[in-house]
Amino acid sequence: MSKVLVVEDNQPLAKSLKSWLGSHYEVTHVTTGRQAIKELTTSTYDAVLLDLGLPDMNGRDVCHEVRLKGIKTPILVLTATDEVGTKVTLLDVGADDYLLKPFFVGELKARLRALLRRGGSSVPNTLYVGDLVLDPDKRQVRRGKTPIDLRRKEFDILEYLMQNRGTVVTRAMIINNSWEPGADRWNNTVDVHIKYLRDKIDRPFDHKLIKTAYGVGYMIDDAT
Repeated sequence: MSKVLVVEDNQPLAKSLKSWLGSHYEVTHVTTGRQAIKELTTSTYDAVLLDLGLPDMNGRDVCHEVRLKGIKTPILVLTATDEVGTKVTLLDVGADDYLLKPFFVGELKARLRALLRRGGSSVPNTLYVGDLVLDPDKRQVRRGKTPIDLRRKEFDILEYLMQNRGTVVTRAMIINNSWEPGADRWNNTVDVHIKYLRDKIDRPFDHKLIKTAYGVGYMIDDAT
């Protein structure tokens, strides 16, 4: 399992990042630049998610110091600053990529997978449940030979269900994984999106994959 270091002092966002990534990566969380440099100096990680605005030092300085130490771990910077000069500086000091806040969960995961591949780490790729196939990189879904067009949120929920195939996930778990921090988070919204998913990936086919755990949440499985 690939190891990811999350450097983020915003606790709600850090909690969401750990929830989104924890199913497939070993996630370590620190809140300051100095802690990040210490972790990267003493332990081996496959990728870093680095907040630009840390309480003790700027993310640019963290990148610069890490690279001066000869550490080549891929770094994805999370920034709220959409300025060309900032982006150029980040790349100049050794960041591999940057993602503007607020970001979509699916884009974060895709960027992280790309960094891990670039670094030579094995990463989760195509997901299968019976004849249902989901390609997270191309964001394509099909059942058998039939392509299925999903909206962004539907895709993110389906990906999370397939990552946890055979396991019941609660509505809260789905929300924490598939909704951005601060977005409207209502359990009935999950139910509406599940209905849309069923209309597309289950209703046209004989074998149904999405199961309801009444009072708890949902599960996807190929079992009859």
